[in-house]
Amino acid sequence: MSLPRLRSVGNCALLMEMDSLAEVMGMQSLLLQQHPTGVIDVVAAARTVLIRCDSPASLQSLWLLLGSARPAQLDPVQGTQHIFNTVYDGADLTEASRLTGLSVEALITWHSGQDWVAAFGGFAPGFMYLTPTDRSLNVPRRRTPRTAVPAGSLAVGGEFSAVYPGPTPGGWQLLGRCAESLWDTQRTQAPLLQPGDRIQFQPARELVRLGPREQSHAQVPHARERFGLEVLAPGVSATVQDLGRPGNAHVGVSASGALDRPALRRANRMVGNLPTSGPGAAGLELVLAGLSVQAHGTQVLAVASNSVQLTICNRSGTQRQAPVDTAIALQDGEVLTVHAAPDATGFRSVLAVRGGIDMKPVLGSQSTDMLSGLGPKPLCVGDFLPVSQTAPVGVVGFPEPSAPGNTLGPVLLRFTTGPRSDWFTPASLAAFEQRVWRVGVQSNRVGLRLELQDSQAGAGTPLQRTAAARYRELPSEGMVDGAIQVPPSGLPVLFLADHPVTGGYPVVGVVPAADLSRAAALAPGAAVQFRRCAEKSTAAPG
Repeated sequence: MSLPRLRSVGNCALLMEMDSLAEVMGMQSLLLQQHPTGVIDVVAAARTVLIRCDSPASLQSLWLLLGSARPAQLDPVQGTQHIFNTVYDGADLTEASRLTGLSVEALITWHSGQDWVAAFGGFAPGFMYLTPTDRSLNVPRRRTPRTAVPAGSLAVGGEFSAVYPGPTPGGWQLLGRCAESLWDTQRTQAPLLQPGDRIQFQPARELVRLGPREQSHAQVPHARERFGLEVLAPGVSATVQDLGRPGNAHVGVSASGALDRPALRRANRMVGNLPTSGPGAAGLELVLAGLSVQAHGTQVLAVASNSVQLTICNRSGTQRQAPVDTAIALQDGEVLTVHAAPDATGFRSVLAVRGGIDMKPVLGSQSTDMLSGLGPKPLCVGDFLPVSQTAPVGVVGFPEPSAPGNTLGPVLLRFTTGPRSDWFTPASLAAFEQRVWRVGVQSNRVGLRLELQDSQAGAGTPLQRTAAARYRELPSEGMVDGAIQVPPSGLPVLFLADHPVTGGYPVVGVVPAADLSRAAALAPGAAVQFRRCAEKSTAAPG
């Protein structure tokens, strides 16, 4: 085995390029077994392994560890054996037969006559790319992807096969359907398949559907026992967020969590949530204004924001103003309403409550992931948010003003180049920093879609590929928070907390975590400029 080629991905991650899928699987297995200090996530793909660390220092230590890895250490672990009863009646069975040059019967025999190994996760929670143990075929994907593929659908695409864990868009060729539930958060281990597991597809005439058990993230105690906040109006958008669920990227789950993590920590400190209950105790992430909540039992709240004003209305209808960025008491029955400030400079706010919101965690987190659908749904009228009465709390903290918003000119975001900046011409990389970008209206928690300012709309393709990369396709590889991905349009997308685990377009650079809270505050139409970090990215020792 040749030594892997290493590329920096920001200052806390690296991308390892391997020569084969077998080497990818071996390295993934090694890292998941050894759990190197400081490693948060390991994301394998067809020819790469992305490793995300908790700090630049941990990343530097990882370089040294990887330098000692030898080929004998890179054998993938043999996982659990599964048998999936399968009805081969897929909508694309005939087309896949034509594309492969096999009869339908021969195609079914090829697929069911060998074991498949779970190589790596991605695309969606529980979605596992399966590689054949015997004979491989390369099956072209559909020209037009389906907008929805039913859960349990068996499909092939390229050199891989997969079973869709839930209804999602997809462009693979459908061969049939299986009964197994690939993803169920009610199980001790939500994903049925782990990297290294082996699957045998056994042809069957009919299936007994084994769907996931009914689940409810909301906890609605009896009215007389309720202690927490009742949602009278959700505003533009409100979701439950904590510091996310890192460590699950290998089964297709991004970390998610609060977009403005410093704001969540500030708000939790102000209400007295101790580190043992977590400065990341679950709160609410608000977009603009409009939220209205009623207290059941006396609550202590704090709203970290530079874009809203607060009013409190008591049972008699008397209103009073309440300050932001400091702890406030909301007596039983009182209603807190969030209004837009006339001089607003931000887009999102964070509301924390003493004790923390206490809903059922999914993979250790209460965060709402808008891409995968994990965690509580966005708030609706009538929802009840229980508040913990048992979490350890301390004294109420001092006021902590929010960072001032940007009022003069574009917001500046720093970035480090790579891992795929060499796909773009030097001239377009220079123009990337010189141009002023505008946040598009389709931006959300997944990412900021960037457009050119109107005055620059005729300035040519925003980010042009080099001649060597112009017609190349990039196999999907791991993504990180802050990645600046560039699709064929040349218009970048800055990934935020709910980004997909893997992506198939080159990443020109990565915005550091320290700047992502500023990115989270950007509303559609806001102006942005990028500046290359003065400091160098972490590099290999020596």
